[in-house]
Amino acid sequence: MLTGPFLDRNWMGENKDYESSEIIMLGMPFDGTVSYRPGSRFAPEQIRLASWGLEEYSPYFDKHLEDCNFHDAGDLEFPLGNTVKSLQVIEKNVEEIYRDGKKVFGIGGEHLVTLPEIKAVSKFYKNLAIVHFDAHTDLREEYLGEPLSHSAVIRHAGEIIGFENIKQIGIRSGMKEEFELMKKYNTLIHNHNELDSLKGKDIFVTVDLDVLDTSIMPGTGTPEVGGLNFNELVGWFKYLSGFNIIGADVVELAPDYDASGASTAVATKVIRELLMAMS
Repeated sequence: MLTGPFLDRNWMGENKDYESSEIIMLGMPFDGTVSYRPGSRFAPEQIRLASWGLEEYSPYFDKHLEDCNFHDAGDLEFPLGNTVKSLQVIEKNVEEIYRDGKKVFGIGGEHLVTLPEIKAVSKFYKNLAIVHFDAHTDLREEYLGEPLSHSAVIRHAGEIIGFENIKQIGIRSGMKEEFELMKKYNTLIHNHNELDSLKGKDIFVTVDLDVLDTSIMPGTGTPEVGGLNFNELVGWFKYLSGFNIIGADVVELAPDYDASGASTAVATKVIRELLMAMS
């Protein structure tokens, strides 16, 4: 019998017991509708490995990862080339998490993985709102004739929960029609206190990592210059920590486009801080 010790492939600081955990980390390595640079399906595995380079303590929140009480369930397996079935797998598993009285923390993968999460969560929370960090509007009805696209994910989510229950941060790219839709529903915000209209609601936070500037996040499928810096993003997380966050995800790292590994390290730290905010 081997005595080890052996390397752990799960997220550092997790609670290894699902039943006693409050937050369930769920890897969703899907990038079947990416419109520019594929590769975000490799992110969950690389993020887990990079997590071991982090400290367990966050000086931003004065917390340890063990305070978050999260369990890493690993990566879902998807039928290659079948978007509909892949989304069904996500929805089914997220439903099971909430049926067990827990919260999901999704790691993508592309941004379309958020849609089945929202479908599942909306069955348990009727006062649901979304806080959306992104460079892109993601409010298209379709992309090249395909409605199931990462470019349309927030549009579809808005049709489920109502556009008045969405706030978007960091947006700097999209079609004119999408910006008009944001203006119609006042979804695009720039200051922390503009989130206050969501007080009392159940918040799902979705972070597309291209919300960060390309200088610190080149490893993403659709890089967009002019983004937030890391401290600005954490500032939003700290403000959101006073809200009722019932679920979250971090998506769109494409690790192979940044050979230095810096983008993966940044993504990992974003996840750590968002875990702190929702705990």
